[in-house]
Amino acid sequence: MHLPDLVIYPEEYAEIRSILTQLASEAKAKLVFLVDRNGQPIASYGDNGSVDTTSLSSLAAGNVAATEGLAQLLGEREFSVLFHEGERDNIHFSIVAHRAILVVIFDNRTPVGLVRLRVRQAAAQFGDVFQRVVERFEKDMLAIGMKGESPFPEITDEDIDRLFVE
Repeated sequence: MHLPDLVIYPEEYAEIRSILTQLASEAKAKLVFLVDRNGQPIASYGDNGSVDTTSLSSLAAGNVAATEGLAQLLGEREFSVLFHEGERDNIHFSIVAHRAILVVIFDNRTPVGLVRLRVRQAAAQFGDVFQRVVERFEKDMLAIGMKGESPFPEITDEDIDRLFVE
């Protein structure tokens, strides 16, 4: 299912950051972040230390996409939760509102059940935020007379291709 890209307004971005902060605290996570389905980071909270969150975001999206392929092979709509266990650290991926991927990195001292519970609660909050983002985006597009069209209708694919030809 293809979902259009959305504009996340400052108010909703602040709310996303607040949810991530609360989740990190309650789940005793080292790092939490939200990634769009294309692998673009939206927001994060925690100690990213030496973690390249841009690469991790891309890999998370690829991991979720591969898992969607596995789900389809098995006749499932999706596997909405992925978990990887390491020697020291664990990583939990969860699809949020069919729009984003919530990534939680935590160590072995934190029970997986606690992370799953807190992620489920945060996912519901993110769902509410994304619903408001969609409604606000649609309202703004209607206000300027656009109904899902490109904001740059005069620019064609050929124009874009010409920009990148040496």
